[in-house]
Amino acid sequence: MGDTLEFNEIYQEVKGSWNDGRLRFSKQNVVYKSSKTGKVDSIPAGELNLAQWRRVCLGHGIKLGTSTGLIYKYDGFRDTDFEKISEFFKANYKVELSEKDMCVKGWNWGTAKFSGPLLSFDVNDNTAFEIPLSNVSQCATGKNEVTLEFHQNDDTEVSLMEVRFYVPPSQSDERQDPVEAFAQSVLSKADVIQATGDAVCIFKELQCLTPRGRYDIRIYPTFLHLHGKTFDYKIPYTTVLRLFLLPHKDQRQMFFVISLDPPIKQGQTRYHFLILLFSKEEDISLTLNMSEEDVERRFEGKLSKNMSGSLYEMVSRVMKALVNRKITVPGNFQGHSGAQCITCSYKASSGLLYPLERGFIYVHKPPVHLRFEEISCVNFARGTTTTRSFDFEIETKQGNQYTFSSIEREEYGKLFDFVNAKKLNIKNRGFKEGMKGNIDEYSDSDDDQHDAYLERMKAEGKIREEGNDSDESEGESDESFNPGEEDDDIAEEYDSNASASDSSDDGDDSEDESAKKKKAKKAKVVKEKKERKPRKEKKQKDTGGPKRPMSAYMLWLNSSRERIKSENPGISITEISKKAGEMWRQLGKEEKEEWEGKAGEAKRQYDKLKKEYKESGGGSTSVSKKESKKSGGKKEKEKKRKSGGGDKDKERGGNDSFKSREFIETSEESSSESDHKSKSKRKKESEDEEEEAVSTPASSEDMSD
Repeated sequence: MGDTLEFNEIYQEVKGSWNDGRLRFSKQNVVYKSSKTGKVDSIPAGELNLAQWRRVCLGHGIKLGTSTGLIYKYDGFRDTDFEKISEFFKANYKVELSEKDMCVKGWNWGTAKFSGPLLSFDVNDNTAFEIPLSNVSQCATGKNEVTLEFHQNDDTEVSLMEVRFYVPPSQSDERQDPVEAFAQSVLSKADVIQATGDAVCIFKELQCLTPRGRYDIRIYPTFLHLHGKTFDYKIPYTTVLRLFLLPHKDQRQMFFVISLDPPIKQGQTRYHFLILLFSKEEDISLTLNMSEEDVERRFEGKLSKNMSGSLYEMVSRVMKALVNRKITVPGNFQGHSGAQCITCSYKASSGLLYPLERGFIYVHKPPVHLRFEEISCVNFARGTTTTRSFDFEIETKQGNQYTFSSIEREEYGKLFDFVNAKKLNIKNRGFKEGMKGNIDEYSDSDDDQHDAYLERMKAEGKIREEGNDSDESEGESDESFNPGEEDDDIAEEYDSNASASDSSDDGDDSEDESAKKKKAKKAKVVKEKKERKPRKEKKQKDTGGPKRPMSAYMLWLNSSRERIKSENPGISITEISKKAGEMWRQLGKEEKEEWEGKAGEAKRQYDKLKKEYKESGGGSTSVSKKESKKSGGKKEKEKKRKSGGGDKDKERGGNDSFKSREFIETSEESSSESDHKSKSKRKKESEDEEEEAVSTPASSEDMSD
């Protein structure tokens, strides 16, 4: 038996909905962590005094009770888990895990028992159902009847609205009404908000971003009351999950964020976060509506009766003491501008993204809080509208995706280093495969991997900074718009003091200058075209020469092919090659040497035959014949082209005698020029014919030879 027992996918019922999480039994305590909210229930081992194993709708469940009167129920166990859990409880908690049967008869008549925070309805000493009294929002009484109303949960498809109990009159004790006694037992443990007594303190006219408006916040011992001009909200401290204190990017304001589960409601709108905005310069002097002894006894030095300081400090200090939760502040992250947040957009609204030590939070519309343990992977994507920004995408294990867009690219390096240091999976760096559920178990093998996108971003940022610092623009390929130069050109063209003659000269000069400028602007850097390499002529195969020898493998394959076919009937040609390759690799060294010797002998025989073939003149005659054919074909084409041109010229010369009188009278010069051209062409043709006549005997002699 180990020191701990761990179970995944264990469910806890919260106001009608099942929230999954992880349950761990250790020698010191029992810890349950919800996957949805991240809330942790820790039960010290010394306080356990009840453990029941029950058959429930999700398999089997455990009901744990403590000496302080608290009840915890966890479902989702398998039948085989009973033995090891029972042994673990006996060995470490000294508590016996007993099996308890549930009543499934469906009777509506039984006994109501109040045990701590639960109201159980029993039939024949077996529990039919249990009602957590913390889910009760209102309790009303009538004649022999008690009505219980419940808090609603938005995550459930079907919600239980109310339950009515018929309480028969009692004959034994007439001094106390059984209906009133039943109602008082319910109200003593129910989560019914009643503004009785005076508030501990009041903060006037605080600016609230969600829900929007200015509210008076009245602090009561068990709940928070927001009083506005239109709406009022009562928030029990039990619904507060986390507190955040975040500095604004302008360093002059502070956000105070209260995370709520379940959220406060206004019609169909749900507010999961209460966001207050404070100015750092606003101070307050606060006096608690309690005696000093009560303050010391209740808050144990966390608060004092008279306090003064910044308004946001006082609100956060009072909330921390009453809710009894830590305040989360930004960690060591610093952006490009030195702020602890990043300006971005989410769902078309601009806001601030705060990288925390254990998650991300975005304020303010709509607020989003993402814990590292619920993040599956993150992704850095290019901006859709401009290259000066990028998008940061977060994908959760439940399949939800959050895209924070329009982040300045100068923030990329800082954000990438932060994500890398927290060992989050980066989707576009190849971390998608092999993901693990626990953040502590994430692989860290690619920390030193070169990130080309990061290097390019840094280089572009440096280039832009250098470009902003320098006033020279000679090295730029695209000239930027310069209004001053164009104004000078306009002043030259429309100079009122200049004379008419001067203006015309100046206009010519200005036109020349403007033309030069346009040419200079249009001038682009032309890349030098690389000269294409001439294609290599294919070697003509010599069909008359000896054939190349086979390799040792091919010689072996030819001798073994029939044997492979006989051993594997119906085998295809491709399968024969695969099978032969495997058999060749498995051959011994001596067998391979035998076939290599045969291949060597064939190679030597081939070299001998090739040498004899070349000595006898083989291989060269076929190439020379093909070349002569090519050259002969070219000459014939040239002859045809020249003869065709001569015929055309003769036709043109014949047409010269038939020119009309008008054409001769009007174009004597052109006719003389044409006669001169025709004579020169005839001379060239005669010279070409002489050359051909000289060359023909030589070619005939060559052919005879």
